[in-house]
Amino acid sequence: MRALHRGTAAFATAVALFTGMAVAAEVRAAPAPVDEAVGRPAAEQPENFGASCHTVVEGSQVTAYCRNPYPDTDRVRLHVECARWWDLDTDSAPVVVLPADHAQVTGRCWKEVRAAWTTHEPAGRN
Repeated sequence: MRALHRGTAAFATAVALFTGMAVAAEVRAAPAPVDEAVGRPAAEQPENFGASCHTVVEGSQVTAYCRNPYPDTDRVRLHVECARWWDLDTDSAPVVVLPADHAQVTGRCWKEVRAAWTTHEPAGRN
């Protein structure tokens, strides 16, 4: 009985050591995280673009105030989602915001507004 107990203890110790080494080996073998921006060429680096916009909701009226601090022209659209199922959601026509310029875009619902947001795209794209 004693020999069986010693053998079981030795086996358990060996399994614990082996498992511990395998985990330690996995941790050491894991590659270090690489910053994606470092490996990208300068042409693929994201540039600063897009007018900064904030929306104001007053009752059923929505107004987006946008200012473009960047040297590229931005096309801004206001999207309004209405709260009532029968009230039509709207998307404004694109409004061009030139560099160092500002624009105001409005939209509305018949009743309550559920959500409002703006989207941006460079003026050179269709």
